[in-house]
Formats: sequence, C-alpha cells, structure tokens
Amino acid sequence: MLISPRYDGPPILSLDGAADDQLVPVTRQRRRLEATLARLGDDEWAAPSRCAGWSVQDVVAHLVGTNAFWHASVVAGLAGTPSRVLAAFDPAATPPLMVDTMRSLTPPEVLARFVATNDAFLDSVASLDSDSWSTIGESPAGHVPIRLLAQHALWDAWIHERDIALPLGSNPAAEPDEVASSLRYAAAISPALAIGMGHAASGRFAVEATEPAASFNLVLDDSVVLRDGPVDPAAPCLRGDAITLVEALSLRAPLPADAPAEWHDVLRGLAAAFDTEVVA
Repeated sequence: MLISPRYDGPPILSLDGAADDQLVPVTRQRRRLEATLARLGDDEWAAPSRCAGWSVQDVVAHLVGTNAFWHASVVAGLAGTPSRVLAAFDPAATPPLMVDTMRSLTPPEVLARFVATNDAFLDSVASLDSDSWSTIGESPAGHVPIRLLAQHALWDAWIHERDIALPLGSNPAAEPDEVASSLRYAAAISPALAIGMGHAASGRFAVEATEPAASFNLVLDDSVVLRDGPVDPAAPCLRGDAITLVEALSLRAPLPADAPAEWHDVLRGLAAAFDTEVVA
C-alpha cells in the first residue's frame, strides 16, 4: 500500500530526547553489522532470513538501498531542499524490486556496497551540531528532524540485523541505547503511518519496559507525540521486556498476551503499509 508522508505543516512525529542522541547508537549498530557480515560464509549469505522470501544477502541488499536513501535525505535536508521521493512509495512492493536488481552480485560485492553506503550515511551525520540535527529531512513519515530520520534508520537496521542473525543461531548484542531508541520509534512509527493512510488510532497510550527500563506516553491525534516519564495510569499500557516489545511492535512477534486490545489498533498503520496482519 502506498504510504502518505506528511510534507507540509508541523512534523507528524515528536519524540523526547537530546538533539544528537541517535549518533552513537546508529553508528555502533552499523559497524557491528558490518563486522558480523564479514565473518559469514557463502552458505550463510544464502541462508533464509526472517523476511519471507529473502536470504541474508537480500536483507543486506535492502539495507544498501535504505542507506542510500538516508544519505540522500540528510544531504538534501542540510541543503535546505528536503526531498519528497517517498510520495509514491509502496513498502511492500518497492523493496523487493530493488533487491532483485542486486541478486547477481556476490556476497563480497554486496558487503562492499553496504560498507560504502554506511560510510556515506554516517559521514553525513557525524559532525552535525544541535541545530543541524533539528534540520528537516525526509523519512517514511514525511518531513521530520534529521534526528528522527536517523532514529528510523537505527530501528530499521536493528530489526533487520535480528532478521539476519536469529535464523543463523546468533543473538546480536543488546546495547541498551539501541534497544531503547528502537522501542520508542517502533511505538511511534505505526500510528504516524496510519494517520496518512486513514487507519489512525487516537487517544493516549503508554509503554513500560524492562531490560532496559523505559517508560513513556504517546498522544495520538493528527500527529504522534512521545514523552518520556511515568506512564499515565488511565492509558492502555503495553508492558514487557524491551526487546520482546520491539519485536512485537515491528510485526515480528505477537503482542504480549496481556497487551491491551487498543494496542492492536496502534499497529494497524505498519501492518497496512506492508500489506500484512498484526501478528496474533
């Protein structure tokens, strides 16, 4: 299904955090994944991932494409001309077409492209100051501060790292700042996408996680506002281990059995974008 990014008016997403809080985790995660991939043999590159129909190499090819987008979006935003290339983007249909164009490459060639696109993207944000992190760039949600563009990039690659590693019997490092950032973004992106696609939930929602500890509240109406702090006792609250919650909010696993029913509605945006269902 085509997404409908918000390009005009106030950004659709607002998440608490320091202006530069994504730099360290997004850099660490990319470099760790590079090191992991460099150790894989050809059989492991050809092994199935958690993404239906995609091998490990296919997932990495997808990340090559997303890295190129993140880099271009940062550059355009910093130049004062934020891009609008996702207005006709279908998250379910377009990525497989992009991956298919790279299937003739060897694993070393795909890895080299992944490293090169990591370098370009990370170099584009490495020296940003507070004002620059607040500059508007394009993300699937629309025009948002570059900080949130980087947070989307972290969450997306963090979950794909697990898509690669878990079927190979490996468990990636669970760095607290990466997990906490991915949890916050995973909770916010689905309702943001839903607003543009006409599946919007509304009201107040809360998350309380452990390992690492995190608690925050979401206010959903014509935008998504996430504020850290004690959970609102009147809000439907999603509770559990942080990694388990990221997996569920990223449609990789069911919501916890005790999850309030309202949280299934919150995930309708992501499910609609990828033409899938909330995992039961």
